[in-house]
This record gives sequence, C-alpha cells and structure tokens, in this order.
Amino acid sequence: MAAGAAVAGPDGRLRCPWALSTEDYVSYHDEEWGRPVHGDDALYERLSLEAFQSGLSWITILRRRPGFRAAFADFHIEKVAAFTDEDRDRLLADPGIIRNRSKIDATMANAKVLAEWAPGELDTLVWSHAPEPGTYPAPRTLADVLPVTPESTALSKALKKRGLRFIGPTTAYALMQACGLVNDHLETCVARRTR
Repeated sequence: MAAGAAVAGPDGRLRCPWALSTEDYVSYHDEEWGRPVHGDDALYERLSLEAFQSGLSWITILRRRPGFRAAFADFHIEKVAAFTDEDRDRLLADPGIIRNRSKIDATMANAKVLAEWAPGELDTLVWSHAPEPGTYPAPRTLADVLPVTPESTALSKALKKRGLRFIGPTTAYALMQACGLVNDHLETCVARRTR
C-alpha cells in the first residue's frame, strides 16, 4: 500500500488516512468534509474557523466548535457585526475558543464587512471560484492533495479585495475542500462516492 493511501477503518471501509486518527475525525470526514456548503452564515462560519485553524491542527478547532458557535452567536453575520469592544474582551477571556486577538479581530471585522453585502453575495463569490469538474484528478494518496490552487489564490485575492482578513490562498483552499468546492477525498475513499 502506498504511503498516504486510503486506509480501512474499523468497519472495513476505506477512508482518507487522516480521518481515522480520532472518532471526531471519522464523523467529520464521513458526514461533513467535502460536502457542499451554501448560505452566507454557514460560509462565514467555515471561513472563520479555517482562519482560527491557521497554525493549529483541525482537531483543535473541531473539538471547540460548540464553544466557537456559542461565543460568536452561531456565526450569524448580522449579530457578530454588532459585537462591541466588550464582546472582544469577552472573547479574549473565553476558554471555549482559541483566544488569539488577531483572529478574533479578523472574525469580528469580517462580519462587519459581510453585513454590508447583499444576501447571497458571499455564497455566490465563494462558489464562483469552484473549479470545473474534472479539472483535477482524484488524489490517490495524501501526497497528491494540493495545498493551494490557482482557484484558491484567486478566491483569496477576491475576498481580500472586498475587505476580508485572514484568508490567504492556503486557508482559502482549506475552505474549498471543507465546503465541497473541490473533492479531495482520496480516489478509493468511501466518502468520495457519497458526497
């Protein structure tokens, strides 16, 4: 078996190897990762969580996601856009999230920017950067999964140009993977065929 190839889980089904490191990952991999996500608030949540993940493992964010949702008003753009300096102080003291000032500030600032957009505008902008089906072959191993693509670079530039922060090309690609704009489940992974 090639290094980084799909691995059989306890149920015998092949999965991306990262998915088998914890039970939390198995569920996230099978039920969420790579499935299409639409809606401005839902995409704002994913964008925010990907920014918080920068420099950390995804499991750290995944396990704190309930805390993030509670702290950031379920990522309702309009509600977070109304956050004040007192909210920032509350967030910086909240042990249920990652207490990184620049990431908290970016999440709050991004909500203020997005609150000015028309309904559906974030969804349209993000999904306009999805590559045409078949642009990239199905990855056979983790080594075949790209960290950045021309589409993620363009998405990052488009979001930054519109005033959003903490969204580089790598974070943009992680967003594209998580939200189903690309299908980076390995070629033989069971979730590739069920997404």
